[in-house]
Order: sequence, then C-alpha cells, then structure tokens
Amino acid sequence: MRITEENVIQQIKVKNEKALTFIIQQYGGLIHSVIHHHLNQSREDQEECLDDVLLSIWSHIDSYNSSKNTFKNWVAAVTKYKAIDYQRKHLKQLEKQFTVSEVEDSMISRKEDALKRDVHSLLEQLSTDDRQLFERYYLQSQSSSEIAKDLNVKESWIYNRLSRGRKKLRHFLTQNNEG
Repeated sequence: MRITEENVIQQIKVKNEKALTFIIQQYGGLIHSVIHHHLNQSREDQEECLDDVLLSIWSHIDSYNSSKNTFKNWVAAVTKYKAIDYQRKHLKQLEKQFTVSEVEDSMISRKEDALKRDVHSLLEQLSTDDRQLFERYYLQSQSSSEIAKDLNVKESWIYNRLSRGRKKLRHFLTQNNEG
C-alpha cells in the first residue's frame, strides 16, 4: 500500500513501518530543523533525539487530534518537546559534572592546605636560616647555584645544610611517630 498524507495516520495506527519512512521523507527537514534549533549538542545527540521523536510519533499517534491542528504541526510540536527534553537532560548532566568537579576541586584544595600546614609546621623544627634555605630550594624550586650566589657561599655548603636539615627532620619525624 502506498502511504500518502491522507492515510499516514491510519498506517501508523496499524503499525505499518512504511509510514515512518513517509514521515522521514515528508517531514524529515522540519524535524531536523526543529531539533537543531532547540538542541545544539553533538550530531550523535541530535540523531538520538530524532530516533526518539519517531518512536514517540509511533507510540503516541492516538494522542493526535486532527480537530486541534495539522499532522505537520503535531509532528513539529512532538519534535520540539523531545528536543527540549534532551536539552534539559544535557543540562542536568553538565550540572552534575560541574558539581562533582567543584567537590573534587574543594577536596584537593583542602588537602593542599593541610599539606602546606604540615610542611610549614615541620619546617618550624629548623632554624630560621635553614627553614629559609629549605623553602627556597624545595618549595620555590630555586637552584642550589642560585641560592649559593645570593648567599655568597659555595654550592657544597648549600648541599651540606640541606643534608643536615633533612637528617634533623627525619629524626623529628621518627621521634613523633614512635611516641
């Protein structure tokens, strides 16, 4: 049987799949246009929405009322609301990702703050000069040659001070972990 504008609704009701082909041929441009207008996501999302529009038309053909509007307008309305549903779903996913990202960022920030406090309290065990040396070398990533030049000392002196400071900190940590 040939599907026409006059019998497409009846053919959908009797579940003639050729009616879907007719809808795609007849209203495909309209459906694509409405989806694209309301749903600027990926092509994959748009194609998935198109599939849902066709399924919705197929499943809810009994809700079409010819006295209220034309079939073309009904198809456009079904498409519009499906596209809006997809847009909402996409926004909810973004909100969820953003919220998760915010929580992760907050947790990382708190861990970094705690680590900074721990490092600074550990460095409190050193003399002021050694603490400044450790901060410059380990926290500010200054080279030993740069520090030696600024302090007008040999680079070997810098390495010796860092080595002694590490030993002192290791001893401090060992004493605190045993107690």
